Amino acid sequence: IGTHKVLLLKPATFMNESGRAVGEALRFYKLEPDALTVFHDELDLAPFKVKVRMGGGLAGHNGLRSIHSHLGPDYARLRLGVGHPGDKDKVVGHVLKDFAKGDAVWLEKVLDALSENAGLLIEGKDSDLMSKLANAVNPPRELKPKPELKTEKDGDDEGSDDGV
Repeated sequence: IGTHKVLLLKPATFMNESGRAVGEALRFYKLEPDALTVFHDELDLAPFKVKVRMGGGLAGHNGLRSIHSHLGPDYARLRLGVGHPGDKDKVVGHVLKDFAKGDAVWLEKVLDALSENAGLLIEGKDSDLMSKLANAVNPPRELKPKPELKTEKDGDDEGSDDGV
């Protein structure tokens, strides 16, 4: 991407064992964990909201727990909000199912914007990336022009019957 070499890895292991595959890939390519960015779903973010950060907690995410146990906490994360189903008993079903058909438009917008702006992530311009992704999902509203105020010069003084 740009002038940077990028390795995209989708582990074939179960999510709760993804740390093994990621660790092996980093060792094979002689990379340190700070060269890694993990993309993952995030219950604590509203659907399609995106946050990028270095390190952080596991928030009950088994894939992160596995990566953390194999590499430690010093890797970047791109967190894609999936929202919380509202009931903790529904969490597993919520994160394992496909996105609803109604979410396809928003998901496509986020993924397209992410692919178009991946260079920002690589360059460490996380805030710029998050802004671009947010605008892709919720474009800024057009500002309506303010109505012009009528001044005395704009008024029609001819024909007025004010007695002067």
